[in-house]
Amino acid sequence: MKADAKKYIVKNKKASFDYFILSTYEAGLVLYGTEIKSIRQGNVNLKDSYCEFKDGELFVRGMHISPYEKGNIFNRDPLRLKKLLLHKRELMTLYGKTRQEGLTLIPLALYFSGPRVKMELGLCRGKKNYDKRETIAKKEAAREMEVRLKAKNQ
Repeated sequence: MKADAKKYIVKNKKASFDYFILSTYEAGLVLYGTEIKSIRQGNVNLKDSYCEFKDGELFVRGMHISPYEKGNIFNRDPLRLKKLLLHKRELMTLYGKTRQEGLTLIPLALYFSGPRVKMELGLCRGKKNYDKRETIAKKEAAREMEVRLKAKNQ
């Protein structure tokens, strides 16, 4: 297996339903020892998380990392702000797009890239209710076509 291969820990499936994903970025995370151990066990949730800028730095808010059960005083708050690591040029570009164009940065996935934990960020625009209904209708139509093809082939 390649050292650069991505081993996904968790994906935010709700993000593709609630948002149009315009582009994606890869960011590193600043984490502590017991948080990494908890992530390796898969005790992480990205469901209602989003990213925000604070003093020129990017943080992820709402990402829940459950406390490590064998940890003690070293466990951190599960919902604390986690700093994201990006190049300065990327940070400036993303800051401009989120301020001027009204876009949002949403965590799409968390994965291991070698020994490091990386986050896939999506620059997203929110969907309206009619867009969500359209997405549901497309999925149902595709599912129905698969069922018919299966029935026809048997």
